Amino acid sequence: MSAGRIIVVDDQPKIRRFMRTTLVAEGYEVDEAKTGEDALESIRELHPDLVVLDMNMPGMGGLAVCRAIRKDSDVAIIMLTVRNSEEDKVAALDAGADDFVTKPFSTPELMARIRAALRRVPSAQSSPKKIRAGEIVIDFDERTVSRESVSTHLTPKELDLLRYLTQHANQVVSHRELLQAVWGPDYGDQVDYLRVFVKNLRKKMEPNPERPQYITTEPWVGYRFKGSVESL
Repeated sequence: MSAGRIIVVDDQPKIRRFMRTTLVAEGYEVDEAKTGEDALESIRELHPDLVVLDMNMPGMGGLAVCRAIRKDSDVAIIMLTVRNSEEDKVAALDAGADDFVTKPFSTPELMARIRAALRRVPSAQSSPKKIRAGEIVIDFDERTVSRESVSTHLTPKELDLLRYLTQHANQVVSHRELLQAVWGPDYGDQVDYLRVFVKNLRKKMEPNPERPQYITTEPWVGYRFKGSVESL
């Protein structure tokens, strides 16, 4: 039984061959694309579970491809970056990626990121589909957060993170609990990684991301979603 269908998008044949061999050995079905245009066509035809997408490709670059995918699909996207900089990571998340991996990467790291990207946080049966908190409305079905009539799309992982925080509103949630609840047991100590996701989520929902009123930081401990949560 297939573990899932993955499209690898990279202009380097060696990278594509390596990833195909690695992923097939782990039980995944693998398709390849060497350009952004090829990738978009393959995604429309094959409906994969996940896309591994190189950020720096000639022609249509990875960020443009990611934005194009997000117009039509919520497929999981892992972006491959060549620089381990917060700027690149935030750019990937802004474009709609769920995760990022810096080249060169280890096979165990890549497998952990793929499992995490494919993982979804189950919502409790009683969990509301839409909530209001202060001036914002979060629609979990539509994957949006709205404030002052402006609606912003959330990536699947941003939505999972926000869902978990609002399910524990006004409680301090530790870094480890958040990482393992949203990304799985392979995670737990990657506080810097979590910080990038929270920073990007704040940009989408906070009136002033530098002085957050909804997702607040508990120094050295974790995060808290502040405010009353009302089901709609």
